Amino acid sequence: MAIGKIINKLRTDTNMSQEQFAEMFGVSRQSVQKWESETSLPEIDKLIKIAKYFDISLDTLILDSDTRITEELNFNKVLRPKYANMHEWESYSSNLITEYRQSIEEGLDIEQYENVFSAVSMLPKNETKKRLGDILFEVVLHSKTSEKYTYIEPSDLKEIKKLSKCAQVLPNVDKNLLENKIHGAWMGRICGCLLGKTVEGIKTDELIPFLKETENYPMHRYILYSDLNDVILNKYKYRFANRCYADKIDGMPADDDTNYVVLAQKIIEKYGRDFTSYDVSRSWLALQGKDAYCTAERVAYCNFINGFEPPESAVYKNPYREWIGAQIRGDYFGYINPGKPEIAAEMAFRDACISHVKNGIYGEMFVAAMLAVAACTDNIKTVIAGGLEQIPYTSRLYEAINCVLTGFENGISQKRCFADIHERFDENSEHDWCHTISNAMIVTASLLYGNGDFGKSVCMAVENGFDTDCNGATVGSVIGMANGLNSIGNAWTDPIKDILHTSIFGVGTTKISDRVKQTLTHIQ
Repeated sequence: MAIGKIINKLRTDTNMSQEQFAEMFGVSRQSVQKWESETSLPEIDKLIKIAKYFDISLDTLILDSDTRITEELNFNKVLRPKYANMHEWESYSSNLITEYRQSIEEGLDIEQYENVFSAVSMLPKNETKKRLGDILFEVVLHSKTSEKYTYIEPSDLKEIKKLSKCAQVLPNVDKNLLENKIHGAWMGRICGCLLGKTVEGIKTDELIPFLKETENYPMHRYILYSDLNDVILNKYKYRFANRCYADKIDGMPADDDTNYVVLAQKIIEKYGRDFTSYDVSRSWLALQGKDAYCTAERVAYCNFINGFEPPESAVYKNPYREWIGAQIRGDYFGYINPGKPEIAAEMAFRDACISHVKNGIYGEMFVAAMLAVAACTDNIKTVIAGGLEQIPYTSRLYEAINCVLTGFENGISQKRCFADIHERFDENSEHDWCHTISNAMIVTASLLYGNGDFGKSVCMAVENGFDTDCNGATVGSVIGMANGLNSIGNAWTDPIKDILHTSIFGVGTTKISDRVKQTLTHIQ
């Protein structure tokens, strides 16, 4: 590649205009234009500046190939990673806008740094950006909470318990129904996940028209491969090709939403019910590869490797610390604690705090507690209230879920409820799309307005967007536990064939019925 084309690629890859590029290197826009058209070439001092800025060698800039003879390593040579090749989830400086948003929502007093976060985020991936990101992390780490912040959101279990309201007296668990309920929870989670997995990442401005076009709106069934045609494949921005479809699978495909249930079971098998957060971190390293983990979990996994232990592993350079990842990990702790939401929530805390803080932790505690309550009642409002009792009433999550619950009791329509969620959170914002609170509101609303009907509830959770597979899985799990396996229906369960594929080392493909039997042995 000629030098002009190389310069053009460096500029356009970083979204710089010719004017911006020219200002960066102290030349005129016309000079940049001549470089790219190769009517003239940069002077050597400009070439050096360009190479240093983009963290490449002069050979690469001039020849598009580093032809230098490799020198023997010595202690004076500076070795650096190829920042451009690092995954976004593993590069803190690539997520500074998310970090700023997260910090503001936590009430940290960092507004005076907004322009700095914005400016550094726009730099190309290189050593300079990495170092500036490190400095901003220190700013976040040592920032105080604003005096105007009204929420109290501890990440310590003792402090969480001080701010929770445990008041409900639950009916006894009917042991004759328990196996059917546990099986329903497993299958409900899997079917709900499969429903949402097909359209994970789609936005509702395309999902709703697609569902209408395929005669599946309001959503009432799986999306099928047979629904597709060339017109549809070419019509939508969302890539429907190569997705997971109920009429093209051999059992439930591997997915993080179902992997975590199996992973939790493996943790209980090895460490027992008194497992520690450190035990969870070791199990993550031993039972799955890095690529099985996303966002906050990926950050925590890398932190484990680098010597950080819980709870520091959740805090160090983790801009995703209140995202949905923990909320999808708590189901098994509800399964093995029927009628005991406080114990289920405590186990969920031990799991969540390795990768999350505050509302990220509360999300997992909320779901685990709901499932423990659903084991002894099918009253959805009682189930939701049981989940709320385990999290701080002074938190944003409690406020948001209670808002949905209060609106439902006051007669707010289903349409208005979900419209309000979309007005509060922008599904086109990655932070909003993947946050614990937005998705917990979707889950709560789907449980309430679904009125205990499995198909209606999981379809509602999926057709309203955001993290579709996570929300479908959580809603399916709760309804399956509350009403049992028999309430789900063959149209949902038949494609699964009692087969669950996982990425868990030593498990691979397994029978769901075997996992259910193992679950029953972990109940005290």
